Amino acid sequence: MPPNTTATTGDKPGKSGRKKGRRARLIVLVLVLAVVGGVFYGAYWSVSTVRASFPQTKGSITLQGLSGPVTVKRDSYGIPQIYASTDEDLFMAQGYVQAQDRFYEMDVRRHMTSGRLSEMFGKSQVKNDEFLRTMGWDRVAKEEYDTKLSDSTKKYLQAYSKGVNAYLQGKDGKDISLEYAALGFVNDYKPEQWTPVDSVSWLKAMAWDLRGNMDDEIDRALMTSRLGPQQIKDLYPDYPYSRNQTIVQDGQYDELTKTFEQSGSTSGSGTSTDTSGSSTSSTTGSALTSQLAGLYNVLDDVPTAVGVNGQGIGSNSWVVGGEHTITGKPLLANDPHLSASLPSVWYQMGLHCTTVSSKCQYDVTGYTFAGMPGVIIGHNADIAWGMTNSGVDVTDLYLEKLSGDGYLYDKKTKPFTTRTETIKVAGGTSKKIVVRQTADGMPLLSDRDDELVQVGKKASVDTAAPDRGDGYGIALRWTALDPGTTMDAVFALDKASDWTSFRDAAAQFDVPSQNLIYADTKNNIGYTLPGRIPTRASGDDGSIPAPGWDSEYKWTGFIKQDELPYEYDPKRGYIVTANQAVIDKDKYPYTLTTDWGYGTRSQRITDLIESKIKDGGKISTDDMRQMQMDNSSEIAKLLVPKLLKIDLPDKDVREAQKLLEGWDYTQDADSAAAAYFNAVWRNVLKLAFGNKLPKELRVKGQCLWVDKVDSTGPLDDDTKVRECGERDADQAQPDGGDRWFEVVRNLMDKPDSAWWKTPASGTRPKADNMDQLFKRAMIDARWELTAKLGKDIDTWSWGRLHRLFLKNQTLGTDGPAIVQYILNRGPWKLSGGEATVNATGWNAAGGYGVVWVPSMRMVVNLDDLDKSKWINLTGASGHAFSAHYTDQTGKWADGELLPWSFSDKAVDKSTSDTLVLKP
Repeated sequence: MPPNTTATTGDKPGKSGRKKGRRARLIVLVLVLAVVGGVFYGAYWSVSTVRASFPQTKGSITLQGLSGPVTVKRDSYGIPQIYASTDEDLFMAQGYVQAQDRFYEMDVRRHMTSGRLSEMFGKSQVKNDEFLRTMGWDRVAKEEYDTKLSDSTKKYLQAYSKGVNAYLQGKDGKDISLEYAALGFVNDYKPEQWTPVDSVSWLKAMAWDLRGNMDDEIDRALMTSRLGPQQIKDLYPDYPYSRNQTIVQDGQYDELTKTFEQSGSTSGSGTSTDTSGSSTSSTTGSALTSQLAGLYNVLDDVPTAVGVNGQGIGSNSWVVGGEHTITGKPLLANDPHLSASLPSVWYQMGLHCTTVSSKCQYDVTGYTFAGMPGVIIGHNADIAWGMTNSGVDVTDLYLEKLSGDGYLYDKKTKPFTTRTETIKVAGGTSKKIVVRQTADGMPLLSDRDDELVQVGKKASVDTAAPDRGDGYGIALRWTALDPGTTMDAVFALDKASDWTSFRDAAAQFDVPSQNLIYADTKNNIGYTLPGRIPTRASGDDGSIPAPGWDSEYKWTGFIKQDELPYEYDPKRGYIVTANQAVIDKDKYPYTLTTDWGYGTRSQRITDLIESKIKDGGKISTDDMRQMQMDNSSEIAKLLVPKLLKIDLPDKDVREAQKLLEGWDYTQDADSAAAAYFNAVWRNVLKLAFGNKLPKELRVKGQCLWVDKVDSTGPLDDDTKVRECGERDADQAQPDGGDRWFEVVRNLMDKPDSAWWKTPASGTRPKADNMDQLFKRAMIDARWELTAKLGKDIDTWSWGRLHRLFLKNQTLGTDGPAIVQYILNRGPWKLSGGEATVNATGWNAAGGYGVVWVPSMRMVVNLDDLDKSKWINLTGASGHAFSAHYTDQTGKWADGELLPWSFSDKAVDKSTSDTLVLKP
């Protein structure tokens, strides 16, 4: 990676430096295209050609289809505010403006959701397309559009598409973005017209990345090849309800719960059961382990839409009522934690009717996705709302006993329904695949990997399972594969004016299920959990793959919307959601999931709020911002006192240990103590757990000599085999998140547990108990950082290890090195860490690099909306040489927020460029 040409924490060149960096890349690009163009086309690419795709932001443009003029006002960061006189004009203009800035990104997204990436990028994407076609997101989206969405929503989607297509009219690929120019050298791909279904399909991709516990379901099953039921239970501890508060504490969840609480019942549809993994081990063995590992690899290869394929996805949001704020009105904060992408997954904009009426109903601003009309998160003139992933379990894997062309169900063979899909490949031959689905519409995912077509002959099964025969397939049941109404919900949220209309809108937000927080200008706050959440038969909690051959494991229905938890104006005066448990399991009759986040971030936010409001203290907008940037390590608070007591004879290791003396547990980018502690934490996890996990969960290429096992467990003859990990570094375990905080916390009460035992390695001593393992981890960490950062600990810093690289999600990851240099940016040295409020996530099994981030931050001031603040990870533009490509990233890294104009007066004051779209 070439030297950084943009601001980094602790090293911030001025504007001239950033301009020089952009100019250098631009010169390189022109030279590269000139050379390539000379070879293939004899064409010369000038700077003006490179800039041809930049949007027009001043003057006027005529658009066929508008009923009246539309004004687009952009501020100094290129963020657009659109003003129109009708709803259709407003959304048509939104489509046009988003296409100006981000059409390449939109085009890639729709090819992903429809399983057509091979048409753009060739044979390398065929496997991904096979999997995406098997799930059939675009087919579900079309059914959704045809049968579920309201007439007004369809009208808005059509208007949005009309705007996108107005932008495309008369343009070649090179006029749209540099990426098309690069693709033009290798294939003859041409962008197609946009359709309403392209927008709806994006919701499926979003739901996929926020799908809940499917990866945990796979991991638990994989662990059975090497770990016993109690060991698996150790690694998936119960949620600490007594220590970390749930979201809903004083809320309502209909009369149903009152009956439940009065009866003291703990049974019923979908109630929680033991998740030790014992039932998994009875129906799985080496064959199924191989199959699930293959499935995980397929899932891992699918391009992420907004997350890290379900791993580590979190988010923070909280709202504080007016009694606790300086303004006397609510303050609402939100920062979703998603994969770092370039451009950012979010697009900031305002949608304003010049006069709000039945003819034009919207006056809303916030964050949306390029390719979708409306605003997803933000505020209007009356209310504000934020979202975090609820993590509820809306996916289940089913083991299917295959028999000929069908599958076994209640001792009878049922036929699959099938369809043939043709995958077109740029520069290659088309490929046909057959997709098989059960009668319940569950696609057979195991058909999508050659290793999974036939399972092995040695699967261990209990007497209740069908014989091995041809083995087991794996099918997926997922709420997003049923048509829904989430697109209706987006428009309803955008024009909601009070708690009742907000709740009505949220009820339509069926997939993905999100925690929605609320505040209004009348000084009310609230929370609601929407979503289509399944109920399961008693004894099935969805935590492990279920036997598809038994109808007892079918979903029994869905929780009614008026039975889902919510909270309105709680007495405590604030609500915090950060992926913790929604409600105490003993107060609610349904199991929402067994895999919550463990509440580390949510409890820290709660503690920060409580510390501010005690004795009548008040919270300001900047207090909310500072809370978002809190870098405190909760696991360090637990471990450091113990680490400081370890006797270390080696003076160099003692020198590193002394860094922890007096450390305030804050993970600032320039902190040497944070660097050393996180290295110790990583080595604790590796020694205690990572080296004992099956190869399917460990980092690819990391090899160990381990005890040989068969389907009955470890052999008794001390036979060792060399096993190498199989998982990508940012997906491996132990990832170091707050589940592992809880694992270690529980085991600290068991200092002689077998988990703390590890053999000697080279000159490193063995460990027989917790203190000895901590000592070994401190030694290993010292020499790991010596190798990475140098022997002089005065030069160490967390930011040197913990860096963010922003990569274009297509050519920036797999293109030629020179193209990656042109499109990518970074690194930035970041503060924060895993399970920290400033959640710059890293995977402890794979390394220290940043893998997911607060993808945006916002604080809404309900007293004066023009005093609200926001920031995006990158910038408004998807054009690599635009001034707005990454112009927000430096400020984002430093924890700054930008002014967020809303009123006509404030928008006019902040406007730099004005464009009029004329009919």
